[in-house]
Amino acid sequence: MAAFSSRVMLGPLVAAIDQGTSSTRFLVFNAKTAELLSHHQVEINQSFPKEGWVEEDPKEILQSVYECMERTCEKLTQLNVDISNIKAIGVTNQRETTLVWDKETGEALYNAIVWLDLRTQSTVERLINKTPGRNKNHLKHKTGLPISTYFSAVKLRWLMDNVDEVAEAVLTRRAMFGTVDSWLIWCLTGGKSGGVHCTDVTNASRTMLFNIHTLDWDPELCKYFDIPMEILPKVRSSSEIYGLMKSGCLSGIPISGCLGDQSAALVGQMCFQEGQAKNTYGTGCFLLRNTGAKPVMSEHGLLTTVAYKLGRDKPACYALEGSVAIAGAVVRWLKDNLGIIQTSTELEKLAASVGTSYGCYFVPAFSGLYAPYWEPSARGIICGLTQFTNKSHLAFAALEAVCFQTREILDAMNQDSGIPLTQLQVDGGMTSNRLLMQLQADILCIPVVKPSMPETTALGAAMAAGAAEGVSVWSLHPEDLSEVTSEKFEPQINPEGQGAYESEFRYARWKKAVQRAMNWETTEPISNGNGETSIFSSVPLGFYILGSMLMLIGAKYIAGHK
Repeated sequence: MAAFSSRVMLGPLVAAIDQGTSSTRFLVFNAKTAELLSHHQVEINQSFPKEGWVEEDPKEILQSVYECMERTCEKLTQLNVDISNIKAIGVTNQRETTLVWDKETGEALYNAIVWLDLRTQSTVERLINKTPGRNKNHLKHKTGLPISTYFSAVKLRWLMDNVDEVAEAVLTRRAMFGTVDSWLIWCLTGGKSGGVHCTDVTNASRTMLFNIHTLDWDPELCKYFDIPMEILPKVRSSSEIYGLMKSGCLSGIPISGCLGDQSAALVGQMCFQEGQAKNTYGTGCFLLRNTGAKPVMSEHGLLTTVAYKLGRDKPACYALEGSVAIAGAVVRWLKDNLGIIQTSTELEKLAASVGTSYGCYFVPAFSGLYAPYWEPSARGIICGLTQFTNKSHLAFAALEAVCFQTREILDAMNQDSGIPLTQLQVDGGMTSNRLLMQLQADILCIPVVKPSMPETTALGAAMAAGAAEGVSVWSLHPEDLSEVTSEKFEPQINPEGQGAYESEFRYARWKKAVQRAMNWETTEPISNGNGETSIFSSVPLGFYILGSMLMLIGAKYIAGHK
């Protein structure tokens, strides 16, 4: 933490709530210098009630926000920083994660269904089968998205179909739907006593219910998923005063910025020009490229999404996005599920101790595959194992998988735009892993640039909040934006040499492993090749029936020879 010699001279401060998939943070920035003054972080528990299901407790999410706020205010007070200098609060959040709550009691009616969750796979398959030509991009012209388990509409549909309390609340007009930003803003601005039910354009654009051209909820899309429009939050810009904090140490301060986490990182990385891009390494991995005032539709499996709309009267900006479901989550899996490491920092040491995966390839398709495949039936696979393979090789393969997935979405991005990126701006928790950053530069053959202040997602939300009309303590004019110090990782391999050939060979092998991971888990019955479903498609059932037939034949044979 910086020591302040000129405590009184700090000027206006802006705070940000950064509610991510694995943790919640509250951070306070100096609006003039963009310097991070103080922050606090609390981990969030995830529950996995069934295979492929991922949930979080809405109460715990809200409580973690209050705890982070109180602790940060305490830390600022210890530093002799006057918390009344905090002029605004921005919110940034894990996108797509879906909640429904009762507006009369203020209680959530079910756990939050996390963006990674796969319970809606059968719904998605059914919807795609109903479309002309079984086309997963049937709604893309309006939404910019394929029909996928990833987005909120199918999660909301599941809640309405499977949770009695939700169905009843919808019927009695007590239900409110929202992504995490809506839940937090509603609760923080008063909840059942006048809380503001809103979302911003970036979060709305991840629901499959939002028309990215009209920038509003689409009646036809709502009808397609059979979702009543009255339960949806009001869509606002990413930078305006939504309401005031109603309790806690920051009561009375306006909440005036709201961006989905990946959009916030784009803003925090100052990617305001068309063609600028950033890659965030968090639970998943998300590459966004600013495409300006017009939405660009991808031909190579990327999403078209709203990047930001920084003011009620300002135009919306769009982005192409490559979304990878599992990046940092693979580290958590190696730690919590396999026990190979005790802390995330150990992964780098393990991988560095061997410097190669020794022919081992890891495709972490725990939640199916996102961009560029959009294949929910894929599952994780580790292949190329020999007796020589050990946990260090597996650690290296896990890091390599993150880099290979990034290369896939970068290749798609370059094909869509026709202008290859000459360097990659990065941020997110995993960027502290220096081996990963060097490996990424080598696999992409372009420099990787990491800002020395890694909290760009929270910074983006703070910038949107501080720049809002009625707050206006943070200027977003290019000449006023502070210079960002950064570290550059240059590719260490010669593009013409043996190293480049080996890198290409490993990438081709990894893509082969991706093909092996496809069509693993399907809710459709398995066909015998003639379009008919075979009873032997289930191996245990096949063995059971075959065994029973052999026993009957054997019994007959023995009986005939008595």
